[in-house]
Amino acid sequence: MRKRIVLRVVLALLVLVPVVVYCCNKRIMDATEGLLYSDVNQVPCNKTGLLLGTGKFLVSGAVNPYYAYRIEAATQLMKAGKIKYLVISGDNSRADYDEPSMMRADLMQAGIDSSRIYLDYAGFRTFDSMVRFREIFGQQSGTIISQPFHNERALFIASCEGIHAIAFNAQDVNRQAGIRVQLREKLARVKVFADYLLQTQPKFLGPQVVIPD
Repeated sequence: MRKRIVLRVVLALLVLVPVVVYCCNKRIMDATEGLLYSDVNQVPCNKTGLLLGTGKFLVSGAVNPYYAYRIEAATQLMKAGKIKYLVISGDNSRADYDEPSMMRADLMQAGIDSSRIYLDYAGFRTFDSMVRFREIFGQQSGTIISQPFHNERALFIASCEGIHAIAFNAQDVNRQAGIRVQLREKLARVKVFADYLLQTQPKFLGPQVVIPD
């Protein structure tokens, strides 16, 4: 009897999980349609951009292409005058790992004025980054910068948080090279809905940072 019950539960999960993943993915894609831009000449202007962090190096020691393309995209927006200020939100959970500072250094190397860059060291997750963009940096609108799949999820969270956002797409990585990231993204989209269902809060908030007009 117990084995039959376990088998039924397993079979139910095998049916339910793909359906949940599909529905969450479709809901996010539908909600963000028309809000993503890939041409720097067509993207509307915003006061502030939000660059979502990632690690610079892969385990192999090579530069992470997701990182390199995001730096390139943020540089394009700043130099084109499409955003005036930039918040870099990433992980700085360890003394030897600091995504925001590393990204700022590379943006400065690309010719971006450091006085227009603000760092968010507690962007441990996309959810945290979006909430902190509003609560800590006081931004009610902005341009999100990441790869298209990541931008869709960030835009959906932004809409849930009352942030009027658009997104600029950094160049994506070819599907074969980024298959693990793409699979992880599907589960991350399900977690977005779980976060709101469970009323999840960011790991840290803290004092406000004023970004001038």
